[in-house]
Amino acid sequence: MKRIVLTGGGTAGHVSPNQALIPHLLKEGWDIHYIGTKTGIERTLIEPMQGVTYHAVSSGKLRRYFDLKNFTDPFRVIAGALQSVAVIGRLRPNVVFSKGGFVSVPVVVGAAICRVPVVMHESDITPGLANKLCKPFAKAICTTFPECARLLGAKAVQTGTPLRETVFSGSRERGLSLADFSGQKPVLMMIGGSLGAQSVNAVLRQALPELTQRFDVLHVCGKGNLDPTLEGLSGYRQFEYLSDDLPDAFACADLMLSRAGSNSLSEIMALCKPALLIPYHSGRGDQLLNANSLKDRGLAHVMVQSDLNRESLARALDALWADRALLTQRLSALPDADGTQAVLTQIRRFAKP
Repeated sequence: MKRIVLTGGGTAGHVSPNQALIPHLLKEGWDIHYIGTKTGIERTLIEPMQGVTYHAVSSGKLRRYFDLKNFTDPFRVIAGALQSVAVIGRLRPNVVFSKGGFVSVPVVVGAAICRVPVVMHESDITPGLANKLCKPFAKAICTTFPECARLLGAKAVQTGTPLRETVFSGSRERGLSLADFSGQKPVLMMIGGSLGAQSVNAVLRQALPELTQRFDVLHVCGKGNLDPTLEGLSGYRQFEYLSDDLPDAFACADLMLSRAGSNSLSEIMALCKPALLIPYHSGRGDQLLNANSLKDRGLAHVMVQSDLNRESLARALDALWADRALLTQRLSALPDADGTQAVLTQIRRFAKP
Protein backbone atom coordinates (compact mmCIF):
# COMPACT_ATOMS: atom_id res chain seq x y z
CA MET A 1 0.00 0.00 0.00
CA LYS A 2 1.33 3.43 -0.94
CA ARG A 3 1.34 6.13 1.73
CA ILE A 4 0.99 9.87 1.26
CA VAL A 5 1.33 12.82 3.62
CA LEU A 6 -0.76 15.88 2.75
CA THR A 7 -0.19 19.32 4.23
CA GLY A 8 -1.48 22.86 3.84
CA GLY A 9 -3.38 25.26 6.03
CA GLY A 10 -3.99 28.70 7.41
CA THR A 11 -7.01 29.37 5.18
CA ALA A 12 -9.73 27.20 3.66
CA GLY A 13 -8.13 27.81 0.26
CA HIS A 14 -5.06 25.88 1.39
CA VAL A 15 -7.21 22.96 2.53
CA SER A 16 -10.07 22.48 0.06
CA PRO A 17 -7.86 21.19 -2.81
CA ASN A 18 -6.56 18.52 -0.41
CA GLN A 19 -10.17 17.70 0.45
CA ALA A 20 -10.80 17.27 -3.28
CA LEU A 21 -7.88 14.84 -3.67
CA ILE A 22 -8.66 12.66 -0.65
CA PRO A 23 -11.64 10.69 -2.08
CA HIS A 24 -9.62 9.83 -5.21
CA LEU A 25 -6.60 8.78 -3.16
CA LEU A 26 -8.81 6.59 -0.99
CA LYS A 27 -10.29 4.91 -4.08
CA GLU A 28 -6.75 4.18 -5.29
CA GLY A 29 -5.92 2.55 -1.95
CA TRP A 30 -3.49 5.13 -0.53
CA ASP A 31 -2.85 5.28 3.21
CA ILE A 32 -3.47 8.99 3.85
CA HIS A 33 -1.95 11.13 6.59
CA TYR A 34 -2.26 14.89 7.08
CA ILE A 35 0.16 17.14 8.94
CA GLY A 36 -1.22 20.47 10.11
CA THR A 37 -1.28 22.76 13.11
CA LYS A 38 -2.95 22.09 16.44
CA THR A 39 -5.55 24.84 16.14
CA GLY A 40 -5.71 25.79 12.44
CA ILE A 41 -8.68 25.56 10.10
CA GLU A 42 -7.03 22.54 8.49
CA ARG A 43 -7.58 20.52 11.65
CA THR A 44 -11.25 21.52 11.77
CA LEU A 45 -11.78 20.52 8.13
CA ILE A 46 -9.57 17.43 7.83
CA GLU A 47 -9.62 15.60 11.17
CA PRO A 48 -13.30 14.53 10.86
CA MET A 49 -12.71 12.98 7.41
CA GLN A 50 -12.80 9.19 7.41
CA GLY A 51 -9.71 7.45 6.11
CA VAL A 52 -7.31 10.27 7.06
CA THR A 53 -4.98 10.29 10.09
CA TYR A 54 -4.22 13.80 11.36
CA HIS A 55 -0.89 14.78 12.97
CA ALA A 56 -0.41 18.19 14.64
CA VAL A 57 2.92 20.05 14.63
CA SER A 58 4.11 23.52 15.62
CA SER A 59 4.38 26.26 13.03
CA GLY A 60 4.99 29.98 12.93
CA LYS A 61 3.34 32.45 10.60
CA LEU A 62 5.47 33.84 7.79
CA ARG A 63 5.04 37.60 7.50
CA ARG A 64 6.24 40.17 4.99
CA TYR A 65 5.81 42.97 7.56
CA PHE A 66 7.29 43.85 10.94
CA ASP A 67 5.81 42.07 13.93
CA LEU A 68 7.36 41.14 17.26
CA LYS A 69 6.33 37.54 16.61
CA ASN A 70 8.79 37.51 13.70
CA PHE A 71 11.48 37.01 16.37
CA THR A 72 9.79 33.96 17.93
CA ASP A 73 7.96 32.27 15.07
CA PRO A 74 11.15 31.02 13.34
CA PHE A 75 11.75 28.87 16.42
CA ARG A 76 8.22 27.47 16.05
CA VAL A 77 9.01 26.63 12.43
CA ILE A 78 12.21 24.85 13.52
CA ALA A 79 10.26 22.94 16.19
CA GLY A 80 7.65 22.02 13.58
CA ALA A 81 10.33 20.79 11.21
CA LEU A 82 11.78 18.54 13.92
CA GLN A 83 8.31 17.24 14.75
CA SER A 84 7.65 16.66 11.04
CA VAL A 85 10.92 14.73 10.70
CA ALA A 86 9.75 12.48 13.54
CA VAL A 87 6.32 11.90 11.96
CA ILE A 88 7.60 11.44 8.40
CA GLY A 89 10.50 9.29 9.57
CA ARG A 90 8.05 7.00 11.34
CA LEU A 91 5.51 6.89 8.50
CA ARG A 92 8.03 6.61 5.65
CA PRO A 93 5.55 7.89 3.03
CA ASN A 94 6.09 7.49 -0.70
CA VAL A 95 5.38 11.18 -1.33
CA VAL A 96 4.37 14.44 0.39
CA PHE A 97 1.85 16.78 -1.26
CA SER A 98 1.91 20.39 -0.05
CA LYS A 99 -0.86 22.90 -0.78
CA GLY A 100 1.00 25.80 0.82
CA GLY A 101 0.34 28.10 3.74
CA PHE A 102 2.73 28.62 6.61
CA VAL A 103 2.18 25.14 8.09
CA SER A 104 3.63 23.57 4.95
CA VAL A 105 7.14 24.93 5.50
CA PRO A 106 8.21 22.70 8.42
CA VAL A 107 6.52 19.69 6.78
CA VAL A 108 8.33 20.15 3.45
CA VAL A 109 11.64 20.72 5.23
CA GLY A 110 11.00 17.57 7.25
CA ALA A 111 10.25 15.63 4.06
CA ALA A 112 13.50 16.84 2.50
CA ILE A 113 15.49 15.75 5.54
CA CYS A 114 13.85 12.32 5.30
CA ARG A 115 14.49 12.18 1.53
CA VAL A 116 10.80 11.92 0.67
CA PRO A 117 9.78 13.47 -2.68
CA VAL A 118 7.57 16.56 -2.48
CA VAL A 119 4.92 17.73 -4.94
CA MET A 120 3.53 21.23 -4.33
CA HIS A 121 0.59 23.27 -5.58
CA GLU A 122 0.28 27.05 -6.01
CA SER A 123 -3.22 28.39 -6.67
CA ASP A 124 -2.45 32.07 -7.19
CA ILE A 125 -0.90 33.88 -10.10
CA THR A 126 2.32 34.53 -8.15
CA PRO A 127 3.84 32.10 -5.63
CA GLY A 128 3.23 32.73 -1.94
CA LEU A 129 6.07 33.14 0.52
CA ALA A 130 5.68 29.62 1.91
CA ASN A 131 5.87 28.06 -1.55
CA LYS A 132 8.86 30.24 -2.46
CA LEU A 133 10.69 28.90 0.59
CA CYS A 134 9.66 25.32 -0.22
CA LYS A 135 10.43 25.44 -3.96
CA PRO A 136 14.04 24.14 -3.68
CA PHE A 137 12.78 20.94 -2.02
CA ALA A 138 10.02 20.16 -4.55
CA LYS A 139 10.13 17.72 -7.46
CA ALA A 140 7.20 19.47 -9.15
CA ILE A 141 5.07 22.56 -8.51
CA CYS A 142 1.54 22.36 -9.86
CA THR A 143 -0.07 25.70 -10.76
CA THR A 144 -3.51 27.02 -11.56
CA PHE A 145 -2.39 29.94 -13.72
CA PRO A 146 -0.08 29.80 -16.75
CA GLU A 147 1.60 33.01 -15.55
CA CYS A 148 2.65 31.28 -12.31
CA ALA A 149 4.03 28.30 -14.21
CA ARG A 150 6.24 30.64 -16.23
CA LEU A 151 7.46 32.39 -13.06
CA LEU A 152 8.39 29.12 -11.34
CA GLY A 153 10.40 27.69 -14.23
CA ALA A 154 11.30 24.11 -15.05
CA LYS A 155 9.67 22.48 -12.01
CA ALA A 156 6.26 24.02 -12.76
CA VAL A 157 3.36 22.16 -14.36
CA GLN A 158 0.09 23.94 -15.10
CA THR A 159 -2.57 21.57 -13.78
CA GLY A 160 -5.47 23.68 -12.57
CA THR A 161 -6.83 23.44 -9.01
CA PRO A 162 -8.29 20.21 -7.61
CA LEU A 163 -12.03 20.71 -7.13
CA ARG A 164 -14.38 18.64 -5.04
CA GLU A 165 -16.69 16.42 -7.10
CA THR A 166 -19.70 17.75 -5.23
CA VAL A 167 -19.23 21.15 -6.92
CA PHE A 168 -20.55 19.56 -10.11
CA SER A 169 -23.48 17.71 -8.50
CA GLY A 170 -25.90 20.61 -8.15
CA SER A 171 -29.48 20.83 -9.39
CA ARG A 172 -31.01 24.07 -10.68
CA GLU A 173 -34.41 22.98 -9.41
CA ARG A 174 -33.07 22.34 -5.90
CA GLY A 175 -31.23 25.66 -5.97
CA LEU A 176 -34.37 27.59 -6.94
CA SER A 177 -36.30 25.78 -4.21
CA LEU A 178 -33.56 26.56 -1.66
CA ALA A 179 -33.89 30.28 -2.38
CA ASP A 180 -37.67 30.14 -2.95
CA PHE A 181 -37.27 31.61 -6.44
CA SER A 182 -39.74 30.92 -9.26
CA GLY A 183 -37.14 30.64 -12.01
CA GLN A 184 -38.91 33.27 -14.12
CA LYS A 185 -36.04 35.75 -13.68
CA PRO A 186 -32.31 35.07 -14.08
CA VAL A 187 -30.48 34.40 -10.83
CA LEU A 188 -27.55 36.55 -9.69
CA MET A 189 -25.46 34.78 -7.04
CA MET A 190 -22.97 36.67 -4.91
CA ILE A 191 -20.33 34.87 -2.88
CA GLY A 192 -17.52 36.59 -1.01
CA GLY A 193 -15.02 33.83 -0.32
CA SER A 194 -13.18 33.11 2.91
CA LEU A 195 -11.85 36.70 3.18
CA GLY A 196 -15.38 38.05 3.28
CA ALA A 197 -16.79 40.92 1.28
CA GLN A 198 -18.49 43.36 3.64
CA SER A 199 -18.10 46.36 1.35
CA VAL A 200 -19.51 44.46 -1.64
CA ASN A 201 -22.31 43.10 0.56
CA ALA A 202 -23.28 46.66 1.49
CA VAL A 203 -23.31 47.99 -2.08
CA LEU A 204 -25.19 44.96 -3.40
CA ARG A 205 -27.89 45.56 -0.78
CA GLN A 206 -28.06 49.26 -1.68
CA ALA A 207 -28.63 48.29 -5.31
CA LEU A 208 -31.37 45.72 -4.61
CA PRO A 209 -34.23 48.01 -5.70
CA GLU A 210 -32.72 48.15 -9.20
CA LEU A 211 -31.34 44.61 -9.32
CA THR A 212 -34.45 42.78 -8.16
CA GLN A 213 -36.41 44.30 -11.06
CA ARG A 214 -34.25 42.18 -13.40
CA PHE A 215 -32.75 39.41 -11.26
CA ASP A 216 -33.46 37.15 -8.34
CA VAL A 217 -30.50 37.67 -6.00
CA LEU A 218 -29.02 34.75 -4.02
CA HIS A 219 -26.55 36.29 -1.56
CA VAL A 220 -23.99 34.25 0.40
CA CYS A 221 -22.89 37.06 2.67
CA GLY A 222 -20.54 35.42 5.22
CA LYS A 223 -20.79 34.57 8.89
CA GLY A 224 -22.35 37.30 10.97
CA ASN A 225 -23.34 39.39 7.95
CA LEU A 226 -27.08 38.69 7.65
CA ASP A 227 -29.31 41.78 7.46
CA PRO A 228 -32.56 40.98 9.32
CA THR A 229 -34.31 44.00 7.75
CA LEU A 230 -34.13 42.28 4.34
CA GLU A 231 -35.69 38.98 5.39
CA GLY A 232 -38.72 38.25 3.22
CA LEU A 233 -37.80 40.79 0.52
CA SER A 234 -39.17 39.55 -2.80
CA GLY A 235 -36.44 38.43 -5.18
CA TYR A 236 -33.72 38.33 -2.50
CA ARG A 237 -32.48 35.50 -0.31
CA GLN A 238 -29.47 35.71 2.00
CA PHE A 239 -27.41 32.97 3.64
CA GLU A 240 -24.45 33.27 5.99
CA TYR A 241 -22.79 30.36 4.22
CA LEU A 242 -23.73 27.25 2.27
CA SER A 243 -22.11 23.84 2.56
CA ASP A 244 -24.08 20.84 1.26
CA ASP A 245 -26.45 23.16 -0.62
CA LEU A 246 -23.69 25.19 -2.32
CA PRO A 247 -23.63 23.06 -5.52
CA ASP A 248 -27.38 23.61 -5.93
CA ALA A 249 -26.92 27.35 -5.49
CA PHE A 250 -24.21 27.32 -8.16
CA ALA A 251 -26.44 25.28 -10.47
CA CYS A 252 -29.28 27.81 -10.35
CA ALA A 253 -27.02 30.86 -10.83
CA ASP A 254 -27.01 32.54 -14.24
CA LEU A 255 -24.48 35.21 -13.22
CA MET A 256 -21.88 35.38 -10.45
CA LEU A 257 -20.67 38.35 -8.41
CA SER A 258 -17.52 37.30 -6.59
CA ARG A 259 -14.21 38.16 -5.05
CA ALA A 260 -11.22 36.77 -6.96
CA GLY A 261 -9.68 34.13 -4.73
CA SER A 262 -8.11 31.44 -6.88
CA ASN A 263 -10.32 28.59 -5.67
CA SER A 264 -13.48 30.61 -6.34
CA LEU A 265 -12.21 31.45 -9.82
CA SER A 266 -11.44 27.80 -10.51
CA GLU A 267 -15.01 26.86 -9.58
CA ILE A 268 -16.46 29.69 -11.69
CA MET A 269 -14.43 28.59 -14.71
CA ALA A 270 -15.18 24.89 -14.26
CA LEU A 271 -18.91 25.64 -13.99
CA CYS A 272 -18.78 28.09 -16.95
CA LYS A 273 -20.46 30.92 -15.03
CA PRO A 274 -20.28 34.49 -16.40
CA ALA A 275 -18.87 36.54 -13.52
CA LEU A 276 -18.22 40.07 -12.37
CA LEU A 277 -15.12 39.96 -10.17
CA ILE A 278 -14.36 42.58 -7.51
CA PRO A 279 -10.88 41.70 -6.21
CA TYR A 280 -10.04 42.06 -2.55
CA HIS A 281 -7.06 44.38 -2.02
CA SER A 282 -4.82 42.80 0.59
CA GLY A 283 -1.46 41.12 1.07
CA ARG A 284 0.52 40.73 -2.13
CA GLY A 285 -2.45 41.75 -4.32
CA ASP A 286 -2.94 38.40 -6.00
CA GLN A 287 -6.72 38.74 -6.20
CA LEU A 288 -6.31 41.69 -8.55
CA LEU A 289 -3.75 39.78 -10.61
CA ASN A 290 -5.97 36.68 -10.64
CA ALA A 291 -8.96 38.71 -11.83
CA ASN A 292 -7.02 40.57 -14.51
CA SER A 293 -5.69 37.27 -15.87
CA LEU A 294 -9.27 36.16 -16.55
CA LYS A 295 -10.22 39.62 -17.87
CA ASP A 296 -7.26 39.66 -20.28
CA ARG A 297 -8.29 36.24 -21.59
CA GLY A 298 -11.86 37.41 -22.08
CA LEU A 299 -13.24 35.06 -19.42
CA ALA A 300 -14.74 37.50 -16.90
CA HIS A 301 -15.58 41.14 -16.22
CA VAL A 302 -13.66 43.00 -13.50
CA MET A 303 -14.43 46.06 -11.39
CA VAL A 304 -11.93 47.55 -8.96
CA GLN A 305 -13.38 48.21 -5.52
CA SER A 306 -12.64 51.94 -5.65
CA ASP A 307 -15.13 52.21 -8.55
CA LEU A 308 -17.85 50.29 -6.72
CA ASN A 309 -21.10 52.05 -5.87
CA ARG A 310 -24.81 51.40 -6.25
CA GLU A 311 -25.07 52.82 -9.76
CA SER A 312 -21.81 51.37 -11.11
CA LEU A 313 -22.66 47.88 -9.80
CA ALA A 314 -26.06 47.90 -11.51
CA ARG A 315 -24.48 49.05 -14.79
CA ALA A 316 -21.70 46.46 -14.57
CA LEU A 317 -24.15 43.62 -13.97
CA ASP A 318 -26.28 44.77 -16.92
CA ALA A 319 -23.13 44.70 -19.08
CA LEU A 320 -22.29 41.23 -17.78
CA TRP A 321 -25.79 40.00 -18.63
CA ALA A 322 -25.46 41.40 -22.16
CA ASP A 323 -22.09 39.62 -22.58
CA ARG A 324 -23.14 36.33 -20.97
CA ALA A 325 -23.39 34.22 -24.13
CA LEU A 326 -19.86 35.09 -25.32
CA LEU A 327 -18.37 34.56 -21.86
CA THR A 328 -20.09 31.19 -21.51
CA GLN A 329 -18.83 30.14 -24.93
CA ARG A 330 -15.23 31.07 -24.05
CA LEU A 331 -15.41 29.35 -20.66
CA SER A 332 -16.88 26.21 -22.25
CA ALA A 333 -13.97 26.08 -24.72
CA LEU A 334 -11.32 25.98 -21.95
CA PRO A 335 -9.47 22.77 -21.12
CA ASP A 336 -10.85 21.01 -18.05
CA ALA A 337 -10.64 23.61 -15.26
CA ASP A 338 -10.77 20.88 -12.61
CA GLY A 339 -7.13 20.06 -11.90
CA THR A 340 -7.77 16.95 -9.79
CA GLN A 341 -6.60 14.32 -12.27
CA ALA A 342 -3.61 16.37 -13.45
CA VAL A 343 -2.40 16.83 -9.86
CA LEU A 344 -2.91 13.13 -9.12
CA THR A 345 -0.76 12.34 -12.16
CA GLN A 346 2.11 14.39 -10.69
CA ILE A 347 1.72 12.71 -7.30
CA ARG A 348 1.90 9.25 -8.91
CA ARG A 349 4.79 10.33 -11.10
CA PHE A 350 7.06 11.33 -8.22
CA ALA A 351 5.98 8.89 -5.50
CA LYS A 352 8.97 6.70 -4.76
CA PRO A 353 8.47 2.93 -5.04
